[in-house]
Amino acid sequence: MEQKKESRWQQVMEQFNEPDKWEKKTPEEQARERLKFEITEELGLLDKVEALGWKGLTARETGRIGGLMNQKKKEKRNGE
Repeated sequence: MEQKKESRWQQVMEQFNEPDKWEKKTPEEQARERLKFEITEELGLLDKVEALGWKGLTARETGRIGGLMNQKKKEKRNGE
C-alpha cells in the first residue's frame, strides 16, 4: 500500500504543535488548528508563519485567515 504523503501545512503544523499539548486539545480545537494551517497555505502565508511564527503576520493577514475560517465553518454547517 502507498503511504499518503503529508501536505506541507501538515508538516509545518507538526513543527508548531508539541505532541503532549496536541493530545490535550479537544477534537474541535484540533480541527480548528488544522483548518487554520490549511487556509494559511492557501493564502501563501505558510512560509512566513514557518519563518516568523504567528506574530510575524500583519493584522490584515490574520483577519483574512479568521474570516476564511468562519466562512468555511458556515459553509459546512449549511451543507449538513
